Amino acid sequence: MKSLLKASHFGPTVIVVTVTYLLALSQYSALSSLQIAVAIFAGQLVVGWSNDLMDYDLDSAAGREKKPLVSGELKIATLRKAIPIALFLAAVLSLIGPLGIKGTLIHLLGILSALAYNFKLKATIFSPLPYAFSFGSLPWAVYLSNGENPPLWLFLGFILISVAFHFLNVLKDLSWDIQQSVLGLPQRLGRTKSITVALVLVLLAIVEAITLR
Repeated sequence: MKSLLKASHFGPTVIVVTVTYLLALSQYSALSSLQIAVAIFAGQLVVGWSNDLMDYDLDSAAGREKKPLVSGELKIATLRKAIPIALFLAAVLSLIGPLGIKGTLIHLLGILSALAYNFKLKATIFSPLPYAFSFGSLPWAVYLSNGENPPLWLFLGFILISVAFHFLNVLKDLSWDIQQSVLGLPQRLGRTKSITVALVLVLLAIVEAITLR
């Protein structure tokens, strides 16, 4: 169980689930918000596990022993079986919970976008787009399921902050990514420009929240 949680990219997963819970509280009760958060958690497992599975060869070549697949804590076969189960749970928990049909469809589109990043887009100049789409869709899933539209400042804020996170998140593996030809937009821009872009995006998120709220 511990190795499966590690392979889910547990830190970012906790952040996404926590933010989702807090966001859902604006529309639902604490219990309903928890149901939504659990459904999103299942979706995040799909995203994290598929990322580790797709990156296994690259992680092994880079000697990333903290990855449970690389260290041998987790078997590839186990992860291949776990991913469809998590995807099924993400869909079912979304559908039977407060998200309903509309929220579930948006949630699944967000997962699909993240999978597109894992399988292909992470190594292209379009690498920020899945972050923008997946996280930008989260307020829509929560609000639309309750018959409301998310505020513009909130929707834009999710996009800007998530893309900023993308530019910062790759910095720890930047050199290895470049050597292994994983050339997303941050890798092509380099460390200094990526940090600058991230800071600008965060500032824009703050400004638009103040002016549009």
